[in-house]
Amino acid sequence: MMPVAITGQYSRRMPAEFDPAAMIERFRARSEAVRKRGLPPVEGPDRERFKEQARADFMDFAMLGDATASIEDGILILHVDLRPAGDSDA
Repeated sequence: MMPVAITGQYSRRMPAEFDPAAMIERFRARSEAVRKRGLPPVEGPDRERFKEQARADFMDFAMLGDATASIEDGILILHVDLRPAGDSDA
């Protein structure tokens, strides 16, 4: 796979019906799917690599699934509270 340069710009026009709440719900569903996913029949280092990737995937999807989203001046803003439970203002 060839490396892809990250430009910081989405290269396609955003559809008018884009729903940030629906996007966040998809991330919640992905995090749950990763959490419930079983391990493939691999052993040794491959098994550990799979487990580490699943942990990272779950964390990424769960954080985005906990976000609140808004669109301000055409920019998608995701707010993710990373403070420990009980330390938030909410």
